[in-house]
Amino acid sequence: MGNATPLSIILPAKNEADGLRQTLPALRSRFSDAEIIVVDDGSTDATAVVATEHGARVLSSPYSMGNGAAVKRGARAASGGILVFMDADGQHGAEHVAALLAKLDEGYDMVVGARDASGQANFSRGLANGFYNRLASWMTGHKILDLTSGFRAVRADKFKEFLHLLPNGFSYPTTSTMAFFRSAYPVAYVPIPVAKRVGTNSHIRPLKDGVRFLLIIFKIASLYSPLKLFIPTAVVFFLTGLGWYGWTFYEGGRFTNMSMLLFSAAVIVFLIGLISEQITNLTYRRDG
Repeated sequence: MGNATPLSIILPAKNEADGLRQTLPALRSRFSDAEIIVVDDGSTDATAVVATEHGARVLSSPYSMGNGAAVKRGARAASGGILVFMDADGQHGAEHVAALLAKLDEGYDMVVGARDASGQANFSRGLANGFYNRLASWMTGHKILDLTSGFRAVRADKFKEFLHLLPNGFSYPTTSTMAFFRSAYPVAYVPIPVAKRVGTNSHIRPLKDGVRFLLIIFKIASLYSPLKLFIPTAVVFFLTGLGWYGWTFYEGGRFTNMSMLLFSAAVIVFLIGLISEQITNLTYRRDG
């Protein structure tokens, strides 16, 4: 790494002046030699001013590009061999960073701070996150305690391999975690408590959050092993078509258009899964 700073702490922030007043002094007192980067994602409050006053390096965007975009900007600018990502709203405590780093020293390439049920924003999101964890655990064959936690420590060289995969929105934790598992980079989880965020709580948008829920499910599959999602779906279509054909043949000795449609859907879904699997393999291909 040459003269690179060994540790860089990156905080994506949008209108988090109050949270930074609490978080930055705590980080600086514990990690005086660390590079602290605050990525100001188009804030309209004093986020950049507060960050500068507390000695952080500030990367400002003229408009909001999204949490994932802020993470990518911070990762590109960081000089540390170890990157720590945490929220700027006071939910993630500086006192828990050391636990992530200690686990990383055991030979892992990514360590994630896993929240318990009390750390979820609300009941519905807790249920959704629980479903994500179970689905991702099934896909990878490893127990995943918190797929969507943004509090994590990673080895910079490994993380930067996947910057092109990370979305600009809020599912960068899902994408990065599945990318690490897909590339056989070891991932560990450390249970951490989560404090109540400083400032206003995020608004619940049932429709938008529901769409995001579905997109993350498909992203989990496409980032790891699409066939694990497409083959069961194809089997459901095939068995439904077979059952419908059996019923219509028994009732009237007929093979109906609906049976043909269901059989065709099973074949199409299976073929799409094969293509997706090949695309996924190409995505993680490393030449040289």
